[in-house]
Amino acid sequence: MMWLLFIYFATVSVVAGVLTVSLRNAVHCALALLTLLLHMAGLFVMLNAEFLAAVQIIVYAGAILILYLFVLMLMNLKTEEQHLHKKYPYLFFAGMGLLAELLILLMLSPYSGTMGTATPELILATGPSHAVGITMFSDYLLLFEIVGIFLLGAVIGAIVLAKTPVKIENPEPANSSTP
Repeated sequence: MMWLLFIYFATVSVVAGVLTVSLRNAVHCALALLTLLLHMAGLFVMLNAEFLAAVQIIVYAGAILILYLFVLMLMNLKTEEQHLHKKYPYLFFAGMGLLAELLILLMLSPYSGTMGTATPELILATGPSHAVGITMFSDYLLLFEIVGIFLLGAVIGAIVLAKTPVKIENPEPANSSTP
């Protein structure tokens, strides 16, 4: 039963990821991204990482996707129908080959399967949420701060893109016939 759930979540996640980057309509891309994020949360639940599944749904599927749709609606993009270029299938297969090579290298790595500082003893002693917090704010603090700066830059960029230019009109010259 678990294998069937895993195959379902994994297949839908891969298909939704491909649709997210290949669809032309931005709203359809956002819906495919929402599907991807929800199925990734399902994979986290299967790994007994309920905290990460909740964070995945609340933060990513909720807040960031809503922010994306808000900016998308502010920009009022008009999409044009475009046909696939002849080189896109070659790029797709090259990307899939690169992904397969990276996955093989990851599986053959001596570090595959290590848990870092969140040891089973720490998880049993403090709980999974506390262990994630300790690991995130000790070993990965610099990366956590860099992601925060990137998100701040993305918000500022969205505001700059959504801001309409202000037209400054020249005032009429003062009438010299009045005393």
